[in-house]
Amino acid sequence: MNTFQDVESLKTSGAVFFIFGATGDLARRKLFPAIYSLYREGKLAKDFAVVGLARRPRTREEFRHDVHKSIQEFCRYSCDKVESEEWTAFAEHFEYKSLDINNVDGFRELSVLTEELETKFAIPGNRMFYLALAPELFGSVSYNLKEGGLLESAGWHRLVIEKPFGYDLVSAEKLNEQIREVFREEEIYRIDHYLGKEMVQNIEVIRFGNAFFEPLWNNKHIANIQITLGETVGVEDRGGYYDSAGALRDMGQNHMLQMLTMIAMEPPSRLLPEDIRDEKVKVLRSLRPYATSSDVKDNVVRGQYTEGDVRGVQLPGYRQEDKVDPNSNTETYFAARVFVDNFRWAGVPFYIRTGKRLPVKTTEIVVEFKSMPNNVYLGQKYKLEPNLLVIRVNPMEGIYIKINAKKPGTDSEIEPLAMDFCQSCMIGINSPEAYERLIHDAAKGDSTYFTRWDEVATAWSFVDRIAAAWAKQPGDIESYPAGSWGPKATEDLLAKDGYFWWPVNGQDEDNVVWIKNN
Repeated sequence: MNTFQDVESLKTSGAVFFIFGATGDLARRKLFPAIYSLYREGKLAKDFAVVGLARRPRTREEFRHDVHKSIQEFCRYSCDKVESEEWTAFAEHFEYKSLDINNVDGFRELSVLTEELETKFAIPGNRMFYLALAPELFGSVSYNLKEGGLLESAGWHRLVIEKPFGYDLVSAEKLNEQIREVFREEEIYRIDHYLGKEMVQNIEVIRFGNAFFEPLWNNKHIANIQITLGETVGVEDRGGYYDSAGALRDMGQNHMLQMLTMIAMEPPSRLLPEDIRDEKVKVLRSLRPYATSSDVKDNVVRGQYTEGDVRGVQLPGYRQEDKVDPNSNTETYFAARVFVDNFRWAGVPFYIRTGKRLPVKTTEIVVEFKSMPNNVYLGQKYKLEPNLLVIRVNPMEGIYIKINAKKPGTDSEIEPLAMDFCQSCMIGINSPEAYERLIHDAAKGDSTYFTRWDEVATAWSFVDRIAAAWAKQPGDIESYPAGSWGPKATEDLLAKDGYFWWPVNGQDEDNVVWIKNN
């Protein structure tokens, strides 16, 4: 197949992309740069249009200027001059409409504008509605899309919605019922942007594309698995939202459990979206529930950051942040010991942790294999380190494997050796961003890396038990200074099983000899 055919096969079908919340931060930082990158790479069909929708009054020219500015600042491709021929051709496809989402007449006007754009660019009636809005607005927007005539075109219609999908299972069910009155499940694309990240998607290939991993991927050979998602920032300007959500709902219910399912799922029988998502749901259904508040206390740690000094900079505590209740007991950190009760994983602890104001911005998965016997052969004389497989998701993408080997130039001294593949070192800034993949997949109709309703519901069911136990004792929260790795109880969570948290991003691994890719 030649290059032209390869590019053509990647192209989306022609469509109108509606961006609700077009003046918001998500659209500016992620969505417009993603659409431009797809355009630059030839993955966007020429018969497309983008309609920005928000309450704020903007002219078409002002909107296009905003889009250009966002691409200049956040896109991995440069777009230097507004006057350039390429930019003019791209911007011609962008329109803006000020819209009150509670006014159905505005949607009828939008329908007329859409038909004009479809005629102008020969778009075959395909429409994708991206709701970069608060979840409580999803239902009313869906109703008005239908009442306003926007779902009457001949092509496909797809609804893309951001997390959080509800606040708990009850609110998620209500929200889902509202949306399902208008859209079918196969038309709904629930985004978890972590599923668009390069190395998260690479987990499947690492597991199922290498013969020496699959026979070892079970409780006979793996001691534990550690998943870390660390943020160095505080709540920034999200204090109002975050104080009602917390780390458990903001990160645990979606990102953390999604990465766990990718690591723990069985190989699908077919390479089809629904088969892959079926296997992920099976993992969530196999999670051992915390039956009592005592179970939660024994297996889950919650914490909140206090003031701290990081590299000479004094950082405020969570309760001093803007729009945060000064008496708040909202967690900014949580860690949990989780078990997947099936034949493959029975008895293997999965340790997950996430928090704000941690020392390193990182997302990393560590697979620790069982140690060699310490009373046989080399184990009698040397302390042999366990083998590790580390998948680095963010910010540096790559994998490394740590093994034991003889130290060069010595008779028998043994040292850890890490074979490291740094994908970011090879591809760097030109690695496709998560939102590029997900917008492209949604436009192509590929739902593999979007969350299905039963995934969302099962994850909420697991997380709600933790939240309910915490609600009984709201003041039972541990503190940790900004810039630390969380409460001490997090270390104890692993210590009672005989394990410890492995350093992330190579921290404190000065004793490891690195063999890097060129």
